[in-house]
Amino acid sequence: MIDHFPFYLTLIFAIVLLIMLANKIKVAYPVVLVVAGLLISLIPGIPVLHIRPELIFLIFLPPLLYDAAFSISWKELWRWRRIITSFAFVVVFLTALSVALFANAVIPGLSLALGFLLGGIVSPPDAVSASAILKFVKVPRRMSSILEGESLLNDASSLIIFRFALLAVGTGQFIWHEAALNFGWMVIGGVGIGLLIGWLFMKVHKLLPTDVNMDILLTLIAPYVMYIAAEEVHSSGVLAVVSGALLMSTQRNYFLKSSSRLRGDNVWQSLVFVLNGLVFLLIGLDLPEISGGLEKEGVSMAAAIGYGLLITLVLIVVRFLSSFGAVIVTHIAGNFIQVADRNPGFKAPFVLGWTGMRGVVSLAAALSIPEQISEGVAFPHRNLILFITFIAIITTLLLQGLTLPYLIKKVNLPEFNDYIAEEEAVSLIKKGLAEQTLTHIDNHYTEQLSYDTHLQQLSGKWKEVSNRIPEPEMRKESKRIHLDILEQQRKWLLLKNKTDDKIDEEVIRKFLHQIDLEEEKVKGM
Repeated sequence: MIDHFPFYLTLIFAIVLLIMLANKIKVAYPVVLVVAGLLISLIPGIPVLHIRPELIFLIFLPPLLYDAAFSISWKELWRWRRIITSFAFVVVFLTALSVALFANAVIPGLSLALGFLLGGIVSPPDAVSASAILKFVKVPRRMSSILEGESLLNDASSLIIFRFALLAVGTGQFIWHEAALNFGWMVIGGVGIGLLIGWLFMKVHKLLPTDVNMDILLTLIAPYVMYIAAEEVHSSGVLAVVSGALLMSTQRNYFLKSSSRLRGDNVWQSLVFVLNGLVFLLIGLDLPEISGGLEKEGVSMAAAIGYGLLITLVLIVVRFLSSFGAVIVTHIAGNFIQVADRNPGFKAPFVLGWTGMRGVVSLAAALSIPEQISEGVAFPHRNLILFITFIAIITTLLLQGLTLPYLIKKVNLPEFNDYIAEEEAVSLIKKGLAEQTLTHIDNHYTEQLSYDTHLQQLSGKWKEVSNRIPEPEMRKESKRIHLDILEQQRKWLLLKNKTDDKIDEEVIRKFLHQIDLEEEKVKGM
């Protein structure tokens, strides 16, 4: 590891450059990173990487899941809970079943249990790939919410299928009632442990005298504690992290100080940026190890690629059928229960069906297959399953990842009108905040208002907001001028700091921080 440290350091620098390139050419960065990893792996003298599955499951997966769950809207998750849970559990199971039956029929010597093992590995779409692609195109809020919610849960359901299939291959038998009990414990235990640990961490934040650095460190530790605790008792570590993070996310304004939230967001964005970049680059770099194992099984490269492409086709077809099947089920269910939208149309399901890019969880699961079932008995078709997984990841990332933005633009998705326009919502919130603030001041601080000049200015500010006619959207020229003024203020402050020895630099920094906050506000207008 130490010998290759300069190489790994170079990889991180390469990730930054490659993501800059991806943003420049408007291609999702997972696609660019995987392709770059493939090309780098072909360079003579490049170290052959051996990716340990626990590296991904333990080091990468908990923080990535925690960040995704912490960022998602619980309101949106609950609103679309039916379609999210159907895609995360029902569709994943149908995909695994379809892959199992097809692989058993097409690939010589691949048993049904091995087919389920392969199905559990390749069934979950990757969240990072979809979100990275969707940032280049505008999609309705409901679609992004469904994709984000599905990605939080489908990893757990696919890994549960994978574990049961692995057990069936190893023991040669599958007992349904035991599997049902184990499944129940994995779900209930995982969720319960995640909620319990999340609650304990919130109490630590709230009751102990923590500062900003301690708060951030605790949020970094939390996902690992949730994941390890759940895995130790053989429940789902993925569900533990997701449930615990969702609980902490909904309560973040009660147990975290504002300074901790602001600085914590920056730390987490940087951490997730590096982790996501590394995992997709490592996928491409792992090609030599994955392809080298085929020779041991006597499977030609052409045959293995053919099997991989056929399995990928099954994945795409099943997701399409499931997407349109969800529309039909929703329409029928609307006759008996209240649904968010009984007639969602067919454009959104069409796009949803094309968002099935596979990613790092699939690769980690495949790598975690043991090399031997028992002493001296090799695990059957391990290398072939690993290679098929690799082909499914590469193919879906390149085929669907490159064409999804174009498809979304051509389909011209409807707005759905789930919410009022953002400008109208901003205006309503500003006016409501102003009225609530003035009422609170009048009810509680009437006496102070007569002599406290700061309170008088604050009251006057909110009266102005309350009576103000909604401002039109800032013009590009106005925004440019505003940003230029802020930049001149920043330069003046920096010069003042250099030339005036009587002013404490800490005071200057506070003003610079205010300018940074205002600049971000203007950029968001």
